[in-house]
This record gives sequence, structure tokens and C-alpha cells, in this order.
Amino acid sequence: MTLSFCRCSFGCPRQESEVVSTITAICALAIALITSALLPVDIFLVSFMKYPNGTYKEWAANNETRGHIEDTVLYGYYTLYSIILFCVFLWIPFVYFYYEERDDDTGNKCSQVKNALKYTIGFAIVCVVLLLIGAFVPLEAPPSQNSTQWEKVQYLFEELSSSHGLPALSFSISTLTLIGMLAVITYTAYGMSVLPLNLIKGTRSVAYERLENTEDIDDVEHQIEKLKSKCKDGRPLSSKDRRNLQELEGKLQVLQRRGRHLEIAERNCCTKVGSALRPFKILLGIFFILVALLFTIALFISNLDKALHSAGISSGFIIFGTNLTNPLNELLLALQPVFPLDYILITIITVYFVLTSMAGIRNMGIWFFWIRLYKIRPKRTRPQALLFLCMILLLIVLHTSYMIYSLAPQYVMYGSQKYLVQVSKSVYFYVLLEIYEDLHVFCFTDQCTVTRSYLFLHKFWFFSTIYYFGNWAFIGAFLIGLVVSCCKGKKSVIEGEVEADDSDISDDEYVH
Repeated sequence: MTLSFCRCSFGCPRQESEVVSTITAICALAIALITSALLPVDIFLVSFMKYPNGTYKEWAANNETRGHIEDTVLYGYYTLYSIILFCVFLWIPFVYFYYEERDDDTGNKCSQVKNALKYTIGFAIVCVVLLLIGAFVPLEAPPSQNSTQWEKVQYLFEELSSSHGLPALSFSISTLTLIGMLAVITYTAYGMSVLPLNLIKGTRSVAYERLENTEDIDDVEHQIEKLKSKCKDGRPLSSKDRRNLQELEGKLQVLQRRGRHLEIAERNCCTKVGSALRPFKILLGIFFILVALLFTIALFISNLDKALHSAGISSGFIIFGTNLTNPLNELLLALQPVFPLDYILITIITVYFVLTSMAGIRNMGIWFFWIRLYKIRPKRTRPQALLFLCMILLLIVLHTSYMIYSLAPQYVMYGSQKYLVQVSKSVYFYVLLEIYEDLHVFCFTDQCTVTRSYLFLHKFWFFSTIYYFGNWAFIGAFLIGLVVSCCKGKKSVIEGEVEADDSDISDDEYVH
């Protein structure tokens, strides 16, 4: 596969590129959002099984009934997560490599499909390897060194004969969530600061930018005329002057393209409407920055709680409940009894993460370490870049389930459940569920029900440990991004529309 950074794909039908890549992106993101929407349903069901006094309702008193409901939710996760694996390891890679092969102008559809399938098989093999590792990696501690060989062999057969469907899928999804965590740290953390501050600062004046651009064009033209005057008597230019002349002519082309875009922006009614909505944008920016600070504070309190009250790295920093007052956790617990208020809040949180992630990707572009792969720009985003954007957003949405757990751990694990503890023959009191038993959830005679999503989030302790340190990295990245965004000035009204490596053909197509 060859990665193309500036190549234009005008040899392929533009309509087909837009339709196939757009449909792929919409379907994949829809599946990811539906999966995240299953979390509040899961929490609602385990909470709805009980009365506020901690006793089970009549219809949920039977263990078989509760088990049937839990299995239904679990099968829902199985189905949606399986579709996500299909999108990540098969469908999106196939469409991406198909476009890469078509950019090579082979003209043979069968050859393009064959080569795309060849690269996609590699992703399928990775998926199978992850499933096998998840299926057979031991979840319990192996026998001690003092155990006999027979005990060790018996332990191995017991592991292989147990049900491995949930661990296999959980390991694969946790691996993707781990990649999503890196995307959240890179893009979402920066987007949470750049989006509200850009709304508050606004954009530069179009008229002032046009005047400034015209002055720059005049200055560059004067420098070009000055260099060309050196060879009026027939003398050739020196190599240094030729290089300078070439750079100035390239700069002049960029400035002229900027002038055309600024002229269109000045006539565009959206620019005028945006100016009229300036007060609303400022209020929206203030709201977004307050939400970002709330999330950061809640995440800091949750991580601090884990650092102080969990069993440490070997347990994945898992805690059952909260020991420090977490504002977001308390808010969700207060809203949960009135369905669907908590559902609406989680939906808002998920959409907020998607919007801030898109803002981060839009401002930074798509990078692989220090190499810039693609730019995300209006009307000129390549199909491959759109698929990359879709993949990143899908992984980010996948990671939001764990982010919500980090922001409100007690709510995600148990909802608003309470259990009944008998102190004497005639006195009862109600307490929130906070029980520790060898780092496993323990309940008095089935007095609590854990959400099914928790089984996927914390099946493997080492993933939880990595997520814990990733949360600290997210907080640090947000604070750094906040400082950088504050130091930046107002962005141009045509930010990102004109780049030095754009072709004149692509610019003319955009303008027309």
C-alpha cells in the first residue's frame, strides 16, 4: 500500500466517492452510537428491578427473570460489538484500500477489488488473533509453582473447556477501546479546548483579511518584478535568485487563491448569519468550556478516588462505588430515577465527545506520529480521509463507555440500586452498594445486579490499569491544549481552505 498525501483523485467519479465513503461512515458511526445508547438502557434495567427501599419488585424477584433480562442485554452487546469488529477489520479497510488502488489508475475493477481484499485479509487475521488471545488468556491466577504437573495440566484443560465467547469479544473490544483512548487523548482533549475558545474568540474580519491579502499580493509582485529586472539585459539569474523567484511565484499563487476564497466568503450569506449570531456563539462557547471543566474535575476526582481507595495496579484500580464526592456521578444518580433524564444526559455527553473530537481532528488533521496523512476540509475531503475520520470517531465513541464509567463509576456499575441490611430483628437501614471481596463483586443473597457493560469494561485488569493512566494523560493533554488555544489568535474565516500544496484544479473545482 502506498500512502498518498497530496495526490488528487479527480480521475475517479466524484459522486461514487462521496456516496460509498459517506454511507460507510454514516453506518459505522450509527452502530457505534447505538452501542453507546445501550449503556443507559442497561443501567435503567438493573435499577428498575428494585424499589427505592432496596427490595426487588415482584416481577424481578425470580432469579430466572433477572437472568433472562441480563442475557438479553448481553446478547445486544454481543451483536453490536460483533458488527463493530466487522466494520473495523473488514468493511472500512476494504473500502479504504479499494480507493487507494483506484488512485493508482489501474482502470481494472477486478484488480482493484482483488488487491483491496488482499490487504483486508491482513486485518481479518489480526481480528482472529485478538479473538483467540481473548478466548484463552487466563482470567484467574495460574497454579503456584509448588503445584504438581497434573494440577497444572488440569488447570489448562479447565480454562480451554470453559465458555470463552465473552472474554474473546471483550479482549478484542478492549483492544479497540485502547486505540480509541489514544485518539481521545490526541484529538478529543484538544478539541474540548479549541472548540469553545474558537466560538468565544470568533473569526477575523473578512474585509480586513481581504485588504491584508491584497497588500501581501502587491508586496510579492513587487519582489518578483525586482528579481526579473536583474535579467532584463540578458544575463541569467543565479541559482539562488531562481530559487527565490520560484518560491515567490508559488506564494503568489496561494495568495491569489486566498483572495478568491475571501471574495466568496464575503458574499456568502452564512458569513453574515454567523456575524449576527455572534452573541449566541459566545454563550455556547462559555457553556462548552464549563462542561469541559466539569468533565475534567469529575475525571480528576474519580482517578484520585481510585488512587486512594483501590487495591492498586494489580487490580486495575477498580473500585466498587465512590468514596469522594463526584459531581457528575451525583447528578446522574439524581436523574436516573426519572427516566429518561439520565439517558438524555448520557446522549449529550456522547454527542459532546463526538463534536469536540471532530473539532480536534478538523484543526489538527489526521497524523501518524509526525507524518500528516490527511486534511479534513469542507467540500474537499478525500474518500480515504473520510474513512480515516470515521474510524477514529468510531473508536472514540467506543471509548466513551469507559470514559462515562470513569466520570461516574457507581452510576455505571449499579445505577441507583440499594440493598437491605438487617441490623436487628426490627431495625433496617439502607446503604449504597460498596462491597469488596477479593476484588470481585459480592452481594448478600443476590441483593444487587451489576450492569452487563461492566463485564466488557473490566474483564481484563491490565486494560483497566492502562485506562487509568490514560485518564491522567487525557487531563494533561486537555490542560496543555487549553493553554495553546488561549495563546492562539483569532482564526481566519477561510481557515484550512487554502494550502500551499493544493492544486489549481482542485481550487477551481471548489470555487465553481
